[in-house]
Amino acid sequence: MTSLDNRLDRTHLVGIGGAGMSGIARILLARGAQVSGSDAKDSRTVLALRAQGARVEVGHAAGNLGDPTSVVVSTAIKADNPELVAAQERGITVLRRAEALAALMTGHRVACVAGTHGKTSTTSMLTVALQHCRMDPSFAIGGDLNESGANAHHGSSGIFVAEADESDGSFLCFSPSVAVVTNVEPDHLDHHGTAEAYMAVFDEFLGRIEPGGTLITGTDDPGAAELADKAAAREIRVLRYGFKGGDAVITGYVPEGNGAAVTVDLSGLVPAIGTITVKTAVPGEHMAGNAVAALLAGMELGAPLNEFLEGLAAFGGVRRRFEHKGIEAGVRVYDDYAHHPTEVEAQLKAARGVVGNGRLIVAFQPHLYSRTATFADEFGAALGLADEVVVLDVYGAREEPQPGVNGGLIAGKVPLDAGHVHFQPSLQQAPKQLAALARPGDLVITMGAGDVTMLGPELLAELAAEGGDS
Repeated sequence: MTSLDNRLDRTHLVGIGGAGMSGIARILLARGAQVSGSDAKDSRTVLALRAQGARVEVGHAAGNLGDPTSVVVSTAIKADNPELVAAQERGITVLRRAEALAALMTGHRVACVAGTHGKTSTTSMLTVALQHCRMDPSFAIGGDLNESGANAHHGSSGIFVAEADESDGSFLCFSPSVAVVTNVEPDHLDHHGTAEAYMAVFDEFLGRIEPGGTLITGTDDPGAAELADKAAAREIRVLRYGFKGGDAVITGYVPEGNGAAVTVDLSGLVPAIGTITVKTAVPGEHMAGNAVAALLAGMELGAPLNEFLEGLAAFGGVRRRFEHKGIEAGVRVYDDYAHHPTEVEAQLKAARGVVGNGRLIVAFQPHLYSRTATFADEFGAALGLADEVVVLDVYGAREEPQPGVNGGLIAGKVPLDAGHVHFQPSLQQAPKQLAALARPGDLVITMGAGDVTMLGPELLAELAAEGGDS
């Protein structure tokens, strides 16, 4: 068993039901640590952690702590949280989520996947393909794999694969030997303040790559290409991929069902290999790029090529990444996490490849008032790729409302005829509205980082009820 940092012998996680925190808890439990925690409400995740041996309380109170050697908190935990306050008063070590994850990486060869978009999918592709090669990596991902339903695992191979989150700069805690940066464009300005500050944190990330390590990054994204040049100037080994050239050049993309056949020229990197075909079971050129990034990372980690390609072809996706929710009355319903204009555009383009003769309908929920205000024009342009657009109100998450900033701001920017753009401020009314819009053969995507994910099952139920009524 991998040795455990003694700070983590008895760990209490505040907000243990969250995606990142629950993953840390799973790995700690597998390594023999005593794990406790709290969350605002019960959930399937909380129930699963209890079944694995964690003590989890619902609600936050100082008495929940017990006698931990450390308390782990995420950036979502406010300074006045009673458990955090009690830990500080008692002199208990308080770790940020990323610091705890970094401690779990000690003694492993670490591969981190960062970037503004595509982190979760690329990390997941790499993990699933390594598992197919029987390399059994430890992993921590921001979403649940469709194959296993898990977001984290303690493996036996000495390899640790992790999604590296730049939103609060916490990925600067990690020291990868293989670093993937999918793309770099301004986001999370509520934390970083300016586009320049956001870009600068990626420059700092270069300094975290271990001596002799490798940066893998794309040529199609200007921000990533610039970062690659900076890394090369600092004598960091760089591998580049993309449609625009590099060490792995994407020379062909042919949609096949819900996936694609991607032709990749590796002759510049490994002349003996030459050109290969990478099969994906998920649609979109952006997913093709993610697959090639994962391929290069797998090669760096010593994975056998043919088995790794089989693993990529078998990758079934990640929950909330173009996740198929069902079909009812001839209407296909998907759910997606896209919450930045570039992500919305990429996913709608991918959906076009599988919609066939039907129409593409999107129900989009903006995430954060600051992001809505900053990117309203860009969101509108991206949503214009659909045939029918329903814009919901803003999911504020950690932010207070801003005067004049709501979903209608984005709806007014969508370049479609007025009859095809709808602002729906009531989440409860959205399923009925979407069901009224949809026709057999159509594809509906519910999209956003908030509670819009609940709409898919509700829409399917509404379509079923309408079919029964008719």
